[in-house]
Amino acid sequence: MVENIDKEIVSIVSEVSGVDVEDISIDSNLVKDLEIDSIKAIEIVVAIEKKYKVSIRDEEVSKITTVKQVVDITKNLLG
Repeated sequence: MVENIDKEIVSIVSEVSGVDVEDISIDSNLVKDLEIDSIKAIEIVVAIEKKYKVSIRDEEVSKITTVKQVVDITKNLLG
């Protein structure tokens, strides 16, 4: 399951942001590159929490700036 997390999270980010999957890279900045506001960021977190049955702490959410950070946090929570 862990090996596909990158693609799955990019897909979730794409669905929430409306940005095509092809236009999202692991290094994309959520705000600057993808124009994701705080509401969309929460939607992404909720989608990830539901999909992977994990809980991302609010203080971690506020520190996330790139897709890679979302992936890394999710992988860490999954162990």
